[in-house]
Amino acid sequence: MEDKRLFTPSGSIHMIPMDVIAGFEVRPGMYEINGATAIPVGVNFTVHSWSATSCELLLFHRMEDEPYAVLPFPEHYRVGKVYSMIVFGLNIRDFEYAYRLGGPYDVSKGMLFDKNKILLDIYAKAVTGQSQWGRPLKKGSFYKARVVKDDFDWGKERNPLIAMEDLVIYELHVRGFTKHDSSGVTHPGTFAGLMEKIPYLKELGVNAVELMPIFEFDEMKDSRMVDGKQVVDYWGYNAVSFFAPNTSYAASAEYNREGTELKKLIKALNENGIECFLDVVFNHTAEGNEAGPCFSFKGFDNNVYYMLTPDGHYYNFSGCGNTLNCNHPIVRQMILECLRYWTTAYHVDGFRFDLASILGRNVDGSPMSQPPLLETLAFDPILGNVKLIAEAWDAGGLYQVGSFPSWNRWAEWNGRYRDDMRDYLKGDYGMGHVAAARITGSLDIYGKEHRGYNASVNFLNCHDGFTLWDMYSYNEKHNEANGWQNTDGANDNRSWNCGVEGQTDNEEVLTLRRRLAKNAFTVLMMSRGTPMFLAGDEFLNTQFGNNNAYCQDNEISWLDWSLLRENQEHFAYVKNVIRIRKEHDVIRRFSGNCSMGLPEIQVQEPTDASRILRVIYAGKKHDNIRDDLVCLAVNVYWEPQTFTLPGLLSGMTWYVEADSSGDYLPGGVPDPSAPKRVDGREIHMAPRSAMVLVAGYC
Repeated sequence: MEDKRLFTPSGSIHMIPMDVIAGFEVRPGMYEINGATAIPVGVNFTVHSWSATSCELLLFHRMEDEPYAVLPFPEHYRVGKVYSMIVFGLNIRDFEYAYRLGGPYDVSKGMLFDKNKILLDIYAKAVTGQSQWGRPLKKGSFYKARVVKDDFDWGKERNPLIAMEDLVIYELHVRGFTKHDSSGVTHPGTFAGLMEKIPYLKELGVNAVELMPIFEFDEMKDSRMVDGKQVVDYWGYNAVSFFAPNTSYAASAEYNREGTELKKLIKALNENGIECFLDVVFNHTAEGNEAGPCFSFKGFDNNVYYMLTPDGHYYNFSGCGNTLNCNHPIVRQMILECLRYWTTAYHVDGFRFDLASILGRNVDGSPMSQPPLLETLAFDPILGNVKLIAEAWDAGGLYQVGSFPSWNRWAEWNGRYRDDMRDYLKGDYGMGHVAAARITGSLDIYGKEHRGYNASVNFLNCHDGFTLWDMYSYNEKHNEANGWQNTDGANDNRSWNCGVEGQTDNEEVLTLRRRLAKNAFTVLMMSRGTPMFLAGDEFLNTQFGNNNAYCQDNEISWLDWSLLRENQEHFAYVKNVIRIRKEHDVIRRFSGNCSMGLPEIQVQEPTDASRILRVIYAGKKHDNIRDDLVCLAVNVYWEPQTFTLPGLLSGMTWYVEADSSGDYLPGGVPDPSAPKRVDGREIHMAPRSAMVLVAGYC
């Protein structure tokens, strides 16, 4: 007879079958291990439900919808609320699986059990049924799960572990990044296609990529036709499964090794000094509200996983139909286990939490002062080195920028930086004082003593809203292609079209737009905090005025890489200001006292005499011997302005390192072979321009 013992370092655990169900030898399983796990003798299946009265395991041949075996869990295989069973002899390549649960059906109490409903394992590591982009689930079909073999070789290299303030974050959509024909990659729209672009990312100078949702989602969920064109759930903010990667982002099928291509991507990024963050969506799921489908969470424990009103309806703080009940202990455990899995199995470096204020709501939806989930994630030892970044608001009106519960671990998307700096950079002269606060780290929001410069993720553009180019090309959103009569998307864009709405051949307008785009990048990279920008902004990509392109799987959302060739000057400028930021610690943090007695940060706000905003960072260079001084000057006024630089020690002078106007530096970028020295101390600035000057020795 075959030896069915599982040997461990401490001896052997006898894994002898105890029963036969549906022709399979089985025994009670390992109750602490959620999901389906391959073990030497077969597969361990563990699920839990607080209110279910029965549970069945369904086994399917690959790509088939009729189970070839149904294994009811015996009542004595249930411990507490957990069902667990080891099925001997299963080869993970031979089957897919799902569950059916029986129990009470009472909508008023939030219970939706249906013993005929086939359910996807909440802890599934791979999901089948909708694995090719654009192909919906077959009619009458449903989600099933696969068991994943996790034997990826990560080598001996550690994650980069880059300090928060040293990061330059690049937000991108995996499919849209390389799907356009102009991307020139072999595997467009995939993890492999993104991996082909790593040399480009290194040239650009970013050291962290933030991937928009890559958890399994169904892009065909709300597919519809608008003016003869199909729109889909392109962004992916409606998760089907939190533990499984989106299989349609893989260049080839990965049966039972789902996630391998993503792991190769993360490993390659890390080996090139680039961290990888995931945009995670724990605020809602794709099951929607009362009218939505029931394929997983609703069927396991609807009144546990979702926030429900007293009569069993769904609270909708997400704006997407339902709200995950994040601070229920069971949901809290699931989220923690999920993040631990992505950290250990995928070596993810950080997480950005979509609508993170929902994670701080109580089971009744009320905000909590010390949310247990956020505290748990902040202090979890496995998550101890990953970055935790909150979108510190939600669709229910809770706005917590500067007040998000942090325990000095959580950083925030600084929405006030975006709004205030957009106002200032388009010429709102009265914003000078506020702009100075945002540039120097938003300490009025975060406080140097409490959260310092690690809390603020500064950004001007992200997936949600105008691109950088569109911010200076459109006064109004143009979302007609979405099919909602232009009613969707934000109206508060704080943008300026420079005199002409949209595309134009007017060279004067185009020149101004290019200058304003350079100004924006200059200020972003010279601000204390962590800069983040949207992929494509470095070469002036456009979404043609669409500020809510969530459903546009086409040229509206795909990066047009031909613009990189057209806008090489802007690309070179962006690389230059990223370089300046990375070469000068004083921009990012305190680096020692300057020997000239200058303060760490010196601000000269606009006045009637000079409308220039000037910020000087002073400290020491890497050797802790030589002084390091960097001056940012911004003139958002429509007329030329003049300002005076501070005097320097003998033998030192000021050099122009970036100049958006091109008056001092053609193209705005210095020539390394001929540094541009400043004669004297007076600087004349062109209208609507920005400069960076660095003190150096003659």
